[in-house]
Amino acid sequence: MRLILSFAIGVGLIAVCVLALHSMRRLIRNVPKEDRTWLDPLPPLLRFVWPAVNFVAHYGTRRFSARLIERTDAQLRLTSLNFLMNARQFLALSMVSSVSAVLIALTVMFASGLFSRAVLVLVLVMCVGYVYPRIWMRDVRRRHVAMVLRQLPIYLDFLTLAVEAGLNINGALQKAVEKGPDGPLRREFEHVLRDLKSGLNRTDALRRLDERQRIGEVSNLIRTIAQAERMGSGLAKTLRFQSEQRRAERFQRAEKQAMEAPVKLVFPLLMFIFPVTFIVLGFPIAMKFMQEGLL
Repeated sequence: MRLILSFAIGVGLIAVCVLALHSMRRLIRNVPKEDRTWLDPLPPLLRFVWPAVNFVAHYGTRRFSARLIERTDAQLRLTSLNFLMNARQFLALSMVSSVSAVLIALTVMFASGLFSRAVLVLVLVMCVGYVYPRIWMRDVRRRHVAMVLRQLPIYLDFLTLAVEAGLNINGALQKAVEKGPDGPLRREFEHVLRDLKSGLNRTDALRRLDERQRIGEVSNLIRTIAQAERMGSGLAKTLRFQSEQRRAERFQRAEKQAMEAPVKLVFPLLMFIFPVTFIVLGFPIAMKFMQEGLL
């Protein structure tokens, strides 16, 4: 009787596993395939977890509020990550990162045998895993702003030369895109040119650029161009002034970073360099005292 019961339980477990695998296969098959022809290529780590991200984005983000989706989409636009993923995929990435962090923590706990305060540790790890994509997005935003500010004087020089040569602002943007270095600012100016070719007027195209970037220097440039066109003042002189001002600000930022470097080096010096130096200097002295019997 016990043998028959064990056999029945085993068959039931196998049937449940088969049904679960079949259901999961159908769920995965119902996830629409993503066309990434016009999107940026995925980084290697994202490429590894992207099927799980699409699965969670299709089934797990339906109950998120429209306000959360809009706010996340606005944050992605500010970092140009909207060319990599949409808002639902980013929220799904946060959920996948949270679950992955919990699984890694459980694996480490089972391997090391440390289960004291396991619930608190798992909750903390889950929160860190959920917040990590937003930390990554903030770092991308910081690097994006730094690259835009670094390239802005160069593009202002190209715009100034083109306007002084007799081109209007549309032709100057075209020449700046053709001759300027590759980077986020070049892609944004290409976006402005596409907006202009689609029939959007110049003011609205530049305003959309300001909404996508929300960088003070870019906003100042757009306001200056709009004011110069509205007042009929010389655009070339205005652009040259903007170029000189942006370049001066870039040198000021470089000087500020150079002055902050000694302060930032204090912690590595105290934690890593000084202890090693003291060990190297003190080891021969300690060995000499030990050989002479003083220690």
